[in-house]
Amino acid sequence: MGELSVTSQEGRSEATPSPIVDEAAHAKRNARRRDSGLARLRSLRSPRRPRVWFEILLVAASYWVYSLVRNAVPEQKSEALRNADRIWSAETYLGVSVEQTVNHAVNSVTWLIVSMNYYYATLHFIVTVCVLVWLFHRHPGRYAAARLALFATTAVALLGYYLFPLAPPRLMNGGHFIDTVLVHHTWGSMASGNFKNMSNQYAAMPSMHIGWSLWCGLTVFALVSAPWARVLGLLYPAVTLFVIVSTANHFWLDALGGMTCLAFGYAVTYAWHGSLPHRLPRRVSPTRERPRPAGLSTDTPVRTPRPTADATARR
Repeated sequence: MGELSVTSQEGRSEATPSPIVDEAAHAKRNARRRDSGLARLRSLRSPRRPRVWFEILLVAASYWVYSLVRNAVPEQKSEALRNADRIWSAETYLGVSVEQTVNHAVNSVTWLIVSMNYYYATLHFIVTVCVLVWLFHRHPGRYAAARLALFATTAVALLGYYLFPLAPPRLMNGGHFIDTVLVHHTWGSMASGNFKNMSNQYAAMPSMHIGWSLWCGLTVFALVSAPWARVLGLLYPAVTLFVIVSTANHFWLDALGGMTCLAFGYAVTYAWHGSLPHRLPRRVSPTRERPRPAGLSTDTPVRTPRPTADATARR
C-alpha cells in the first residue's frame, strides 16, 4: 500500500485582503469625508443666532480695515482731477450735468445747506448702525446675510477707489463748485477743513453714501409692514443722493457706482446663502439634538423625526 503524503504548510504565503474589498472600504471612507465636508459647508451657510460681542468686534474691525485701506490707496491727484474733468465733460455733452446748478441753488439757502453738511457727516454712519442693530434684534435669521451684502459692497468699493481715483466736484480746477463745509464753517466732511489730511480726498467713485443708504432703504422696505416706514426706507437713499450732489461731494455718476457695488454685494449673498436676506427665515430655529447611538460615527448626522399627523392629532 502506498504511504499517505502530507503536504507541508510551511512557506505558504499569508492571506491578503481582496483588492475589491479595499476599494469598497476606501470609497466608503471618501464618501463619509465628502458628506462630512458638505455638512460643514451647509452648517456655515445656514443662519445662526448672532452674538453681540462678536458682531461689535467684527463691525468695528471691518470699518477700521476699510478706512485704513481706503486712505492707503495712492491719492493720484493729477489722475483724479483728469477723471473728474472727463466725467464733467461727458455729463455736459449728454446734457445731464446738473450738479453745479443744484450746488449753487441749495447753497443760497443757508439753513438748508448747513443741515445737509451735518446730514452728510453723521447719518451715513448712524442710520447704517441703527439698521444693523434692528436686524440683530428683530430679524436674527436674516442678519448675517444682510451684513454680508453690506460688507461685500464695501469691499468691492475699495477696488473702485484704487482703479479709478476721482476728485469730488468741489475740488475740480475751474469747476466753480462751492465747498459748502468751508464756506459755512461747519464740520461735515472728512475731506475738508482740518480733517482733509486724515482722509483720501480723491476716492469719490463709487459713493458709499449711496451704497450704504440704499442698503438701509431696501432692507427696511423689504422687512417692515408699516407703509410709512417703507416710504421712509425709500426716501432715505433719495434724499442722500440730493445731499451728496448739493454739497458737491459727488457726481451723480458716483451714485451709480455705489448702486453697482450694492448689486455685487447682493449677488455675493445670494451665491453664499442661496437666497436674498429678506427671503430667509426671520428667526433662527433652535436645533434639537438626540443622543447619538453607540457606535455611530461622529460624522453621521442624527435626524430628529417629525411627528406624524396621527401623532399630532392624538396630542
